[in-house]
Amino acid sequence: MAAGLLAALMLGGPAVAAPAVDDGDRIAPLILEVMAEVPGGVVVDSRHAVWPELGMELVVGAHVRAVSIAAVGSCTTGLVCVYTGTALTGARLSWSTCGILAIPTSFPVRSLADARSGGFAQARNGATVLATAPAGGWTNVNGTSTNVRCVL
Repeated sequence: MAAGLLAALMLGGPAVAAPAVDDGDRIAPLILEVMAEVPGGVVVDSRHAVWPELGMELVVGAHVRAVSIAAVGSCTTGLVCVYTGTALTGARLSWSTCGILAIPTSFPVRSLADARSGGFAQARNGATVLATAPAGGWTNVNGTSTNVRCVL
C-alpha cells in the first residue's frame, strides 16, 4: 500500500484514498470532508492526508504533535498552520508554500501559527484580516477564515 501511495505522489497520479491502517480506525470525517472539497489529496493514514501539488497537509488527532524544537506548537519549522481549536489545538492544516492559501470551508479555523523564520501570516476572510501571527509565533482567530496570507 505504501508503495502505491509513493508511486501516485511521484507520478502525479490521481488522488488515492487509502484504507485505514494498523489502528483499525476509519478515515477521520474531517479528512473526507476536506478531500471532497479540495482535489488532489492523498490519504496517508486514517488521520493524515497530503495535497502534494498545494504543499498542504491535514492532520487530525494523535498525529498532531511537535516534530522539531524550532516548531510553534505542532507546526513544524518552515510551515504556516491553522487549527480547529484555540491555542494550537484540534486538527491541523499546514502549508509549505507561501502566498494566499485557500482554507476549505469544511475546516473551521480557531488559531494560526507561523513557524517560519521571517515575515508574518494572517488569517483572513476575503481581504479582511482577522488575526496576524508573527514569524515564530501564533494567535487565536475569531470569525470565519477563508484564506491565509503569508508574507516573507
